[in-house]
Amino acid sequence: MRWRCPWLCDFLLKPSGSFLAIGHLSQYIREVSDDLFSPRPLSPTRDHLAGLNEEQHLAVTTTEGPLLILAGAGTGKTRVLTTRFAHILLHHLAWPEQILAVTFTNKAAREMRERVSHLLGKPVEGLWLGTFHSLCARMLRQHAPRVGLERNFTILDADDQIRLLKQIMAANSIDLKRWPPAQLMHHIQLWKDRALLPEQITSAHDIDFANGKARSLYETYQTRLKELNACDFGDLMLHMVTIFRTHPEVLKQYQRRFRYILVDEYQDTNTIQYLWLRLLAKHGDQPANIACVGDDDQSIYSWRGADVTNILRFEQDFPGATIVRLEKNYRSTPRILGAASGVIAHNESRLGKTLHSGLDGKTGEHIDVINAPDSDEEARIVAVKIRELHDTGHNFGDMAILMRAGFLTRAFEETLMRSGIPYQVVGGLRFYERAEIRDGTAYMRALAHPSDDLAFERIINVPKRGVGQVALTRLREHARERGLSLQRTLEERLTHKEIKGKAATTLSDFMACFSRARKTLAKEGHVVATQQLLEETGYLDMWRQDQRTVEAAGRLDNLGELLRAIGDFPDLEAFLEHIALVMDADSVQNDTQRVSLMTLHAAKGLEFRTVFLPGWEEGIFPSQRSMDEGGLASLEEERRLAYVGLTRARERAIISHADSRRIYANWQDSIPSRFIDELPDEHVSLHRPKQRERSSFGRNFWQRSDTQEASLPRSPSLSRPRPKASRAPIAIGATVKHKRFGIGVVLNSDSEHLTINFEDAGQKTLMAGFVEVLS
Repeated sequence: MRWRCPWLCDFLLKPSGSFLAIGHLSQYIREVSDDLFSPRPLSPTRDHLAGLNEEQHLAVTTTEGPLLILAGAGTGKTRVLTTRFAHILLHHLAWPEQILAVTFTNKAAREMRERVSHLLGKPVEGLWLGTFHSLCARMLRQHAPRVGLERNFTILDADDQIRLLKQIMAANSIDLKRWPPAQLMHHIQLWKDRALLPEQITSAHDIDFANGKARSLYETYQTRLKELNACDFGDLMLHMVTIFRTHPEVLKQYQRRFRYILVDEYQDTNTIQYLWLRLLAKHGDQPANIACVGDDDQSIYSWRGADVTNILRFEQDFPGATIVRLEKNYRSTPRILGAASGVIAHNESRLGKTLHSGLDGKTGEHIDVINAPDSDEEARIVAVKIRELHDTGHNFGDMAILMRAGFLTRAFEETLMRSGIPYQVVGGLRFYERAEIRDGTAYMRALAHPSDDLAFERIINVPKRGVGQVALTRLREHARERGLSLQRTLEERLTHKEIKGKAATTLSDFMACFSRARKTLAKEGHVVATQQLLEETGYLDMWRQDQRTVEAAGRLDNLGELLRAIGDFPDLEAFLEHIALVMDADSVQNDTQRVSLMTLHAAKGLEFRTVFLPGWEEGIFPSQRSMDEGGLASLEEERRLAYVGLTRARERAIISHADSRRIYANWQDSIPSRFIDELPDEHVSLHRPKQRERSSFGRNFWQRSDTQEASLPRSPSLSRPRPKASRAPIAIGATVKHKRFGIGVVLNSDSEHLTINFEDAGQKTLMAGFVEVLS
């Protein structure tokens, strides 16, 4: 019998006792009843362990002590986690409410609940199963008074949070245009993800915002939330960690309640999630029955706060932990797994495992690596491959194009449409449906067609110019009275000084931007004029200042791709007509079998028969922006993205890169991604045009023994000569200047590429044409 004497003593010695003691007694009675009337172990009603391989069986049946299950891609981690859950219940090791199961999404929680119920043959009630935040919300409803809230507190959404912060900043006389509230809110949420209360913000954590007022604004924001009996999403975990730290009796209550803790996707936990789990799992000298399932090689969300070191230090946090490696992949061919393992092996910060195929049969096809002359041709080659596969019985829905950056989708979208291939953009909008692209085209329409009132209405207050609905309605009424367009009406009202104050100045500047852009349009063309208009009106700067989300930087990339797109057309009229036809074609597409386009981040957890991986070039993948911000740690995360991309494929993975890619309106030469060079020779088949020069990157990419001459026809319509100015080679030791990285010294040089040690940015490999020689 499993006696819990301390609980009984609490109740007997404190007859007026606490709710906690009564709760313990109730739990004790249930446990004793279980011991008296249920034989142990209970024989399961079904063979729930059938079909598990040796490692999976070990992960399920190791029920005592800390356990880390390193589950490689496609190794059946969800089955292991749910079977372990059912195994604990079937053997009466715990009641359902004594198991804490944590997932990252509500979808995963629902799936786990359904699978466990299926294994048990009946619905399971009373589970503590959900996401980190939903579980903390459930706890906080019981203990809210301990952090100054009532139990019926409100959880504010993102709009309400920004609205409240605006009020606080305005009360402190802070210029909201210079110091955007969204930027501060982003940092406040980062502080909360790191479990930092306002009084814990030191100079090491503080940011340069509103002349050093960020911490005090955070403090005022938290005070106002409590006055409103509200909390934001980040508070759900922050308040519970605070309660656990300051009220040990509450922590002890939950430590006693949960005999087992199960955690999915442990590699994606951030600081506060890690602290919450650690507090619940570690108590006294008792071994922690915490089982974490994750894959350090698939930790790709550091930009959301995920910290891969949480899984890497599991054995330090829980001494004596059992490590089970799930390495038998039931998804991909041996060649795909061999290529993925070869790439990820170059990471130093990993626990280490090697995937091998659990599929019987052939070794599988080589990984095709295609070298395209340019990015347009790359998209065409991919479309041709898709069409060929479909003609041989491949469903469109079994194929996906996975890209490092969202702006790369445009070329593939248009090429697929021209080829009559149905597609869908997963995890985001189609290129021309994105808000920033609709804004950009609205600016173009207003520039090319001054009578286009719908376009002008969309952008007159984007960015904010103080034109609310009342002012816009009044402008419409004046336009109808005079029989003029909105633009012409606004110009007349400004000329006759019918608009007063600050709005008059702002709108006069706005209309002057259009006047200058129309002059540029006549002299220098539509590409320069459009870029000038977006710049002078402050639209591009609006996104530069938006630091609320990682997507803000992507929006600028998308706008750059929009400018690159209009360069393919002789004028704005032709481009805008093209957009109208594209959107019309999208609206009538109803084929349910479509090729999926998505980013590598969005592809995690998915699988396809064939996967295309374009854009494997230095600066794009790995991302130069990520490496500049995070150094070696970011490079390793980029490599984990490559691993994730490869392991999405079941039968076929096709990688491609281009010799040159058009960024904005200019062609830029590219070199192959270092990840291509890290692919093991025996799993790769290279395809390149005849007589192509060898790459100077890495260990000479084109000197592989299995290189093939590709029979990939080049589209004449896309073959554009791009003459290069001849120049003398830059000598080793020369001092050079780069527009972005500053001053540096050349360490290595060949005919086209330079290795440069920059004073501030460190060592970079660049094309020689990107730098200016100083000495």
